[in-house]
Amino acid sequence: MIGSALGDAIGELAFMFPQEELLRSELVQFSEVRYTDDTAMAIGLAESIIEAGGVDQQHLGKTFSDNFKREPWRGYASGPPTIFSIVEKSGITYGDAAQTLFGGQGSLGNGAAMRIVPLGLFVYDSPDIYDQACASACVTHSHPIGMDGAAVQAFAVSQAVKLDPQQEFPLEHFIEALIGIAKTPEVRGKMELVRQLLADGMPPDMAAQEIGRTVAVHESMPFAVYSFLRHVRSFDDCLFCAIMNGGDRDTLGAMAGAISGAYLGIDAVPEYWQQKLENLQYIQKLASVLEDMSASA
Repeated sequence: MIGSALGDAIGELAFMFPQEELLRSELVQFSEVRYTDDTAMAIGLAESIIEAGGVDQQHLGKTFSDNFKREPWRGYASGPPTIFSIVEKSGITYGDAAQTLFGGQGSLGNGAAMRIVPLGLFVYDSPDIYDQACASACVTHSHPIGMDGAAVQAFAVSQAVKLDPQQEFPLEHFIEALIGIAKTPEVRGKMELVRQLLADGMPPDMAAQEIGRTVAVHESMPFAVYSFLRHVRSFDDCLFCAIMNGGDRDTLGAMAGAISGAYLGIDAVPEYWQQKLENLQYIQKLASVLEDMSASA
């Protein structure tokens, strides 16, 4: 969760400092780095899982709504606040409200994937992780692609946290598992493209053009996975790969940082970055409680 939050916060700074050398030097000057709605909603998901004992869609939607009202300035896109307003005015469920967006198709954006790391950690060894991820996603992102992308991201986190970074990384097995769990042709096709680009040694700038890095989940989550798989041994190299090639930088950072952090562990995340992270201790507490809950389940 700390890896994801730092990816979000540093990715947001990359909009202002789009050259890596400049961004790295500016990071030294900041006393605090602040996260966006990506991490605010990840915190909300963690809080709801802890309070409800798992994924409860109405509880989750209410938690998201309450947190938005406290901090509306976090950079939310229009979708979630619209859903919160619809629920308050009509009394329908969050899932039904989410389904009204985009002409009744629901959102296929990356907003569910960007926040999914708490679920990936909580149910990392569960056979129904895909369904649970979709259940958490459809509170705001009910399009099949939006849910599929969130589920693949959750599965990537769950697989990464089970691996030993002291051993050889099982690259082929890891990407094949992600391809295998994807259910929509859009997400599956992009994960297959990630496999091919890595095999071809495609550099990040060209891979970003091929894969995409927009707010659509199938055009951003796969590039976050590419960034992780290209730099499995380095958290900061993975993060800078994800955020320095344009697009939805903060969310790319959040997703890539989530997988890399899950795999490498907290000791691989630069200490001075950790100490600059807003609400570090609270995020650590949530992660610790989720770990305890998962271990006792």
